[in-house]
Amino acid sequence: MQIQDLPYSNPGVPDARSGPRFLWWLWRNQLDGQLKALAWGLLHFVSVSVLPFCVGLAVQAVIDHSGTRLALTGGLMALCGTGIAVGDTFLHRAAVTNWITAAARVQQLLARKAAQLGSALTRRVAAGEVVAVSTGDVEKIGWFVEAVSRFTAAALTVAVVCVGLAFYQPDLGVVVAVGLPVVALAVLPLLPRATRRADVQREKAGRATELASDTVAGLRVLRGIGGEELFLDRYRRASQEVRHAAVRSARMWSLISAIQVLLPGLLLIAVVWHGIHLARQGRITVGELVTVYSAVMVLNYPLRHFEEIAMAYSFSRPSAKRAARVLSLERSTDADGSREAAVPGGDLYDPATGLLAPTGRLTAVVCGDPDAAGRLAERLGGHPAEPGPSVLLGKVPLDELPLDSARTAVLVQDKDPVLLSGSLRDLLDVPSSGAVAAADALLAAECGDVLDALVQGSLDTADPMDARITERGRSLSGGQRQRLALARSLVTDPEVLVLDEPTSAVDSHTEARIADGLRRLRSGRTTVVFTSSPLLLDRADRVVLVHEGAVVAVGVHRELVDTEPRYRAVVTRETDDEAAAAGADVEPAEKGALLGAFEKLEEIEESA
Repeated sequence: MQIQDLPYSNPGVPDARSGPRFLWWLWRNQLDGQLKALAWGLLHFVSVSVLPFCVGLAVQAVIDHSGTRLALTGGLMALCGTGIAVGDTFLHRAAVTNWITAAARVQQLLARKAAQLGSALTRRVAAGEVVAVSTGDVEKIGWFVEAVSRFTAAALTVAVVCVGLAFYQPDLGVVVAVGLPVVALAVLPLLPRATRRADVQREKAGRATELASDTVAGLRVLRGIGGEELFLDRYRRASQEVRHAAVRSARMWSLISAIQVLLPGLLLIAVVWHGIHLARQGRITVGELVTVYSAVMVLNYPLRHFEEIAMAYSFSRPSAKRAARVLSLERSTDADGSREAAVPGGDLYDPATGLLAPTGRLTAVVCGDPDAAGRLAERLGGHPAEPGPSVLLGKVPLDELPLDSARTAVLVQDKDPVLLSGSLRDLLDVPSSGAVAAADALLAAECGDVLDALVQGSLDTADPMDARITERGRSLSGGQRQRLALARSLVTDPEVLVLDEPTSAVDSHTEARIADGLRRLRSGRTTVVFTSSPLLLDRADRVVLVHEGAVVAVGVHRELVDTEPRYRAVVTRETDDEAAAAGADVEPAEKGALLGAFEKLEEIEESA
């Protein structure tokens, strides 16, 4: 896999049982790139390690006044220089490729899992942790995956050089062969503590990221209640905790780095001291001493990769653990389904509650519990996060269809839709039937003032379709974002459209026009609206009251207001005590007069 071939056509099925298993799975799935990096790494490190032997041979050739051997040594050094340059160049290329492709694979896996889980993802994992996994964590995971091949090449080079020195000069080679493993493994006792401190740092950083994400998302509300300073102080404390944890972690890693510098230096002193004594005794030549000294000096370079792999694993292990935790989440139903891909038609029926939405009709659902309404809306889309009986569309269980087919048949827009950054044209460029034009959808959703606001906020375009929408539409009001999201859903033109409180953030006059536009544009199509707004309810073909998880009343708005106290309590925000008092104090004739006056007031409001 090369960078230009990204993204993967199929990133694979990860081993998400644990963080180390996930790292091992990533490494195995990039075996070709790992072998390339290993080969170039061996060329580079071996060429570097051969240089001391060349230096020793050159020094001895000068001492022996041998021009031939000096010339041969010069040619060998030129060959080593070429190997160093070529090996380093292609090692870097292979390593960066491994890093980027590993990070891209993880990001694709996370994106696929987010698409499969939908809204269930943030219910099981904090939003800040998801952000941390998909940004900083993927880089650390990619770092470890690509560092493995370089570390392997460095370890093999160290082993080869130790064996070579033992044969080249046994007296000094034994000292080096014994000392180098001690130098390489001396930091192992410190790694568990360094890893724990790195884990603490990453955990605190994840909490700080989550707090920052929540603060930014609720900034408008915080400003409205004057809570900016309170949350700013909380973030300051969280960021200071991250800083202290980072300093403690850095202290441990600085100690490890110091040991990695100190021990090779002590080994070098021991080699020189012992070598001088051997040279005085005539047991080794000056060239051999220079060779062994230079080899120990050069070996400090591959030895650094022992420290790097330890750091990479310590930082990537908690990142891989978080990624594996997200990737191990599963839906309550199989996303692949047991039926062939198809888009069924017919009535929408939920066996759990008894809710029926006839085909081609506008059905309004009233539910006193907003959370229960959200869960029911999600279940109507098929493949819900919670287990339960499958919703039927034309007697076909949606949970048995592939997830893509279920979502093509039933589109669910929740009460907090997200607008992605980009132009308005990009926002409305969604998979659709092609039967609804963007202009018609914007008109039905009453987006005229939204288009004007987008043009006013754009300095380089007069066409609102090319106007830029900021991240999550933060430059727009809540009602404007809600209407754009509704227009996007209308453009899709699904077989069944489920809307959860689509007009909760707009005024009553705009809401009445949206209700008319929705009814007109969705004529002949199945639409389910979760709402408690009298304006929307009055325009629905069928109104269903869901109470405590079951359908308890079905009718039209005006009929249910008169006959169903629980419905009236939800729609008019009337408490039980108020309803009882009103029923006791008002005579039937007076009640009828009040209802008539209420209807007239509604008509006046609608005409206005």
